[in-house]
Amino acid sequence: MNHTAKYISELLYRYECVILPGFGAFLTKRQPAMIQESTHAFFPPQKIISFNSQLQNNDGLLANYIATAENISYTDAVAKIQRYVLSLRNKMANGKRLELDGIGSFYTSVEDTLQFEPSQDTNYLTEAFGLNSFISPSILREEKNITPQTVLPQVTRETYKEQVEAIEEITPIAFTPERRRERPYLKYAAVAAIGLIIGSLGLHQVNTQTNLANGRILVKAEEEIQNRIQEATFDITSPLPAINLNIIKTDAVTEEISENTNIEVVNASGKYHIVAGAFRIKRNANKKVQKLKSKGFDARLIGINKYGLHQVVYNTFEDRLEALEALQKIKKQQDRRAWLLIQK
Repeated sequence: MNHTAKYISELLYRYECVILPGFGAFLTKRQPAMIQESTHAFFPPQKIISFNSQLQNNDGLLANYIATAENISYTDAVAKIQRYVLSLRNKMANGKRLELDGIGSFYTSVEDTLQFEPSQDTNYLTEAFGLNSFISPSILREEKNITPQTVLPQVTRETYKEQVEAIEEITPIAFTPERRRERPYLKYAAVAAIGLIIGSLGLHQVNTQTNLANGRILVKAEEEIQNRIQEATFDITSPLPAINLNIIKTDAVTEEISENTNIEVVNASGKYHIVAGAFRIKRNANKKVQKLKSKGFDARLIGINKYGLHQVVYNTFEDRLEALEALQKIKKQQDRRAWLLIQK
């Protein structure tokens, strides 16, 4: 039994784009919580699924996941995906409606175009786990209006005076003079209070000194960690099994780059950057830029990240789909550790 649709559904919880090679890509977009005023319905935040039939190249994500889940080779996983896609296309050719559990359904329109209808039963946003939509009844508020005919009773000062005089005649109050007693224990209580105040001030001073010492230790440890970092390269891809490929090595032309080469940071238009690496030493970052430019990439430095590392990118794009296509090509032909950085 082919469980490819189930594997795609599991990957949609973790990724924004899952490609079914030879068929198309499933894309997700976050939608915030909303309220439908007409029906008083509340909907939690969720991921909206869309389909793009133009993205069909194999990026290895689905195949590697199937190979790990079923304990088979990568080649067998690719063959299994191809058989699944062939069965989908045969059903579509016969005019049948395709139903992918938890994902959505496909059908052919009157204009003979492929249409996708996402499923509303599954929420792929992990942050909204356990949140369901509900309908709240409308709240009715009662307003009490005071009409001009309503006359409130007026209580005057003379009325209160008469009531007080009547109470004094019935219940007389007598005052008996009494000698004030000395209370020596108040002196001891005052001395104890002063002692507690002095002790709390001393304890506060000790805590302040301790916090300052701990702060200095943390700053020193942070500086030590930063000094030990020489080069950092980030990989956001899932730890999937590696693909063993037989590559024929050719003679590479080594270019000597001067240590004094200084490449300035370029602010290019676009928020989608394909990152090649991040370096503690700027000279190493400049060498990486020159190397990528020699391969035909529009490489540049985009600045320093929060770790103090100089970031080098292959290229920068304004369109998200173009950036994803370029990332797939670079990971396949250049470096599988390349990743996509989105800067708003």
